[in-house]
Amino acid sequence: MGKKKSFSKSEHLCGEKRITRLFTEGEAFIAFPLRVVFLIEKGNDLEPASILASVPKKRFRRAVKRNFLKRLMRESYRINKHDILEKLKEKELQIHIAFGYVSDDEMDFQKIEKKMKMALQRLIEMI
Repeated sequence: MGKKKSFSKSEHLCGEKRITRLFTEGEAFIAFPLRVVFLIEKGNDLEPASILASVPKKRFRRAVKRNFLKRLMRESYRINKHDILEKLKEKELQIHIAFGYVSDDEMDFQKIEKKMKMALQRLIEMI
């Protein structure tokens, strides 16, 4: 079990230009309750994958719930990211991913993790 299961700052997608480019040029699909927007490109940045998690204020008024759901999405990504990272390193590609929460209901960790696995598997097939 020598796999590192961390989620460092360098794996966070930040910067207005990178995020804008992701949403304008990227492709999207839905693995309910997650909407996944991704952009695959060649290049060797610091990390092969960088992600963004968002929960709309329109659906969850309280910041506590929004932050909790974002934390669950990041944690489920952190636990299940190794397959996609291996595939990206193998093909020398880089991916930017935005996970948006689209459900009106708050879901538990098991459901979010199950859908995250499905979304990551679909991304692996597209690479």
